Amino acid sequence: MPLYEHVYLARQDLSTQQVEELTAMLTGVLEANGGKVTKNEYWGLKSLSYRINKNRKSHMTLLNVDAPAAALSEVERQERLNEDVLRYLTIRVEEHEEGPSAMMRKSDRDDRGDRGDRGGRGGDRDRGERRPRREDEASETASGEE
Repeated sequence: MPLYEHVYLARQDLSTQQVEELTAMLTGVLEANGGKVTKNEYWGLKSLSYRINKNRKSHMTLLNVDAPAAALSEVERQERLNEDVLRYLTIRVEEHEEGPSAMMRKSDRDDRGDRGDRGGRGGDRDRGERRPRREDEASETASGEE
């Protein structure tokens, strides 16, 4: 059977438990149509780049799916009918990624405070050292001469 990655965004005013129930319902639809969910990751309540149906945030969930195309079509139909689902995206993949997804690795890195070698503002380290001011430059700018 083909492999898919399916991500859906749920409304921000839902509780985490309601999102888990929605995920369970979608998993049940997949299993009823001959598919299975190999991984289920709840990414949390994240800010959106732009508003979707007056929502600035959404609950994001990833499902790694091993199912026929008809099962996925039924899941997408159910999501279109459900007013709690803002957006969804299904992508066919050659193989599923082992371990946590990139979003989960990012949150682990953020929790540790490991942000790479970025310091302060983005371009500060590229400018180099400031040269010391000469005293005659300082006196010219103070008196208004140039």
